[in-house]
Amino acid sequence: MLKDVTFGQYYETDSFVHRMDARVKLVLTLLFMVGIFFVQSFAVFGFVAVYLGIVIAVARVPLRSVLRSVRGIVVFLMLTVIINIFFNKDGTVLWSWRKIVITDEGLKFAGKMFLRLTFLVIGSSVLTLTTTPVDLTHAVESLLKPLRVIRFPVHEFALIMSLTLSFIPSLIEETDRIIRAQKARGADFDTGGLVKRAKAFVPILIPLLVGGFRRAEELANAMNSRCYEGAKKRTRMRVMKPTWRDLIASIFAVVFFAGVFTLFAMRDSWNVITWLYY
Repeated sequence: MLKDVTFGQYYETDSFVHRMDARVKLVLTLLFMVGIFFVQSFAVFGFVAVYLGIVIAVARVPLRSVLRSVRGIVVFLMLTVIINIFFNKDGTVLWSWRKIVITDEGLKFAGKMFLRLTFLVIGSSVLTLTTTPVDLTHAVESLLKPLRVIRFPVHEFALIMSLTLSFIPSLIEETDRIIRAQKARGADFDTGGLVKRAKAFVPILIPLLVGGFRRAEELANAMNSRCYEGAKKRTRMRVMKPTWRDLIASIFAVVFFAGVFTLFAMRDSWNVITWLYY
C-alpha cells in the first residue's frame, strides 16, 4: 500500500510537460480540478480520459506510476461508490430488500463520482510526477505574492509545503523499513480482521514518529547553522519564465475545458444530443 503513494514523488525525464513553467502547470491543474466537477455525463468523462491520456503521453510518465496513485485510494473509492449507491433514492428501482434500495440514478451517480475522484487523483499525480517539490514551492510562492499586501506569510507557507512534500518519500521509505524489520521479528500484518491489522500497526507508529521528529530536528539545526532567515534578502538560482510550451499547453487546456463548460451551461438547450448528459 505504501508503494502506491506517488504524491510528492518526482519522475525525472526530459519531456514537454517537465520543461513547462511550474506556475502554469499548477494553474492548469487547478483549472482541471474545477472543471471536472462540471462534467455531468459519461460521454464527457470519456473526453476527459482522452485529455489525461494525451497529457500523460506528452509528459512521458509511465502509466503504471500514475495508476499506482489510484490504487492507493481504492478503499476510499469503493466506500464512496457504495454510499452513493445505497443513499441515492432517485430514479427507477432496480433492486430492493427491506430498507436497502438500488436505483438506476444511484448507479449512474456513483459511477460518475468514481470517475470524478479517479481523474482528480490522476491529474494531481501528473503534476507532482512532472514537477520537483522545489519548483512547486516557488510556483506557490509566486502565485501568492499579492497576499503579501495583507501581511500573509507567503514564503513561510511555501516553505512548509516544500518540506511536507520532501518528507513524504522519506517517511514512506522509513515506514517500509520498519515494517520489514518487524516482519523479520515475526510480526504479522497480512492476516486477520481489520481490528487485528490496525493493532498490528501500532508498534510501527512509535518508531515512525520518533524518526520523523529526529529528521525535523536535524533539518532545523541544518537551517540554523546556515543562517537561514526566511524571506529576508533571498534570491533564486533559477528564475521561472513562461515559454512557448506554456502558451501551447494553456491554449489546449483552455479550449478543452471551455467546451466542457459550454456543454454544462447549455445542457438544457441541446435536448437533441441527450447522450452527452446521461
